[in-house]
Amino acid sequence: MGLRSYLIKRTAYSVILLLFVLILNFVIFQLMPGDPTMIYANPMRLQKAEQVEEIRRLWGLDQPIYTKFATYMQNMFKGLLFWLDPLIGTEFSKNFGISYMSGDYVAKEVGERLSNTILLVGVSTILAIIIGVILGVIAAHRRGTPTDGILVIASLTTYSLPSFWMGMIFLLIFHHRLGWFPGVGTTSFSSIYPAPNVFAYVSDRLWHLFLPALTLTLFMYGSYLLLARATMLETLTEDYIVTARAKGLKERTVLFKHALKNASLPLITNAAISIGFVLSGAIITEQVFVYPGLGWWTWKAIDFVDYPVLQTIFFLVALCVIAANFIADILYGVIDPRIKYE
Repeated sequence: MGLRSYLIKRTAYSVILLLFVLILNFVIFQLMPGDPTMIYANPMRLQKAEQVEEIRRLWGLDQPIYTKFATYMQNMFKGLLFWLDPLIGTEFSKNFGISYMSGDYVAKEVGERLSNTILLVGVSTILAIIIGVILGVIAAHRRGTPTDGILVIASLTTYSLPSFWMGMIFLLIFHHRLGWFPGVGTTSFSSIYPAPNVFAYVSDRLWHLFLPALTLTLFMYGSYLLLARATMLETLTEDYIVTARAKGLKERTVLFKHALKNASLPLITNAAISIGFVLSGAIITEQVFVYPGLGWWTWKAIDFVDYPVLQTIFFLVALCVIAANFIADILYGVIDPRIKYE
């Protein structure tokens, strides 16, 4: 089977999987306990039955199951076509349903928080991958030495500590005690007090980003270090590595060009899954730092039982994971020519 046939087959599988995810996403929230109407009604003191029923009618909760499913599928597919808006003058971006919390379109709410989450989780994930892989290669190269022991123990420590605990410690030290970094938010500027220039805005965003990004990076890099070390230990015993060293190649070339390339397939899989989950946000970390991203928003949606928001977040995360694994499958053959597309 050639690459074209493999791509067609893999695309068909991905579409089927996406449809299964859509159905499962709908079923899960229909079976969830709790009534979002009650969450909304009690603080608003809507005690009369007709008032509660009016809220249910407004949100479409009184509709039969097949009507709910049809509306849900329509909202999801229209939300995916938002990129067509500037091309054909549609308003698909006003979809994914309407949030119970704000009464606004979920797609608009996602757009307002998407850049914050991509910046935080994306930067943290990339840094964790780079740091973890490099340190994992060093640990494998120095197996059995004190350097190897220190790197492994440090990675296990940060990987085992709860992310919220590390975040609170960083807040205590660097925010409350030293005052070096802010403790909440993404920027000190606003529409009322805008940034004087682009440099001031960027530096302020990075200043607010440092502590939550540091927390996530320390929490995630350990898994990549341990995985890179394990795969490198297997690869370094291969005959072609001995041959490369016998040719007089530099040790750095042997490690990173020959050994790491052939040991990278498990790392690609792990990285693809991590990148796929970028849109889910870092729920706990964003909550600790009151960082207004998708993770913090998801936490609020769970507390409010906001079905449209939760369905949208879970669907987008599943879509990103499917796409990331699809790309990873293609990269396997590019990195390792021995892999055949079948």
